[in-house]
Amino acid sequence: VQHVMESGGGLVQAGGSLRLSCIRSEYLHNFYVMGWYRQAPGKRREMVVTVTANGVTNYADSVKGRFTIDGARADNTMYLQMNNLRPEDTAVYYCKVVTNQQLAYWGQGTQITVSS
Repeated sequence: VQHVMESGGGLVQAGGSLRLSCIRSEYLHNFYVMGWYRQAPGKRREMVVTVTANGVTNYADSVKGRFTIDGARADNTMYLQMNNLRPEDTAVYYCKVVTNQQLAYWGQGTQITVSS
């Protein structure tokens, strides 16, 4: 069963915008922390932004001021608004949900490609 699913990836020119969506199953309605991570070719997966159940966010320095997470929603959907995209933002983006029992669920990822 796929409990977490991302959508919204694609190809965009530098300076453009995209919005990613992450839908989690009702099984994961209550969570401890959620977040977006990304992995570029040949690099380790890195945190982009996280949000706790009470709305505390933590952004990677590389995306501060450009990306905005919207996770405080009752409909089991989380969004990542990405503005002023750069070629170095090119990666597969993953949604992660961690339960109160500290179990982590990952989506399958969505590709973002930013052309210069």
